[in-house]
Amino acid sequence: MIMLYGSQRDYDVLSGKPTSKPAMTAEQVAAMHAYMGELHEELAKTGELVDGQGLTAPVHARRVHLRGGAPVVTDGPYPETQEVLAGFTIVECESYDRATQIAARFVDPDDEGQYVDIRPVVDGFEQLDEPVVG
Repeated sequence: MIMLYGSQRDYDVLSGKPTSKPAMTAEQVAAMHAYMGELHEELAKTGELVDGQGLTAPVHARRVHLRGGAPVVTDGPYPETQEVLAGFTIVECESYDRATQIAARFVDPDDEGQYVDIRPVVDGFEQLDEPVVG
């Protein structure tokens, strides 16, 4: 699974709201969506795409934890600097190295602070500690 991260500020920039980062224009947002669509389409054609979805802004998130055994709910948005999972793409490919090559294409080369995480999806408890092979 390739996990993409963002913050409320990133969602604000996407929706055209200026923050400490300049707001994206409609053309820039359209270009980003087109790029993601083309990348997913390419992965579908190679048979490597399993699924890919974007997630709503953190303002729509709800975090649940337990305090004294009782659920405590915190509604978003979270602080604009707090990263949250913004979307994911699941690929099935020949190797962890290939997944790494694919994941690198989800990172904006003009944003040196941006990153994605890659983690294998397991089918069962017995696979939790299996080593990842290149």
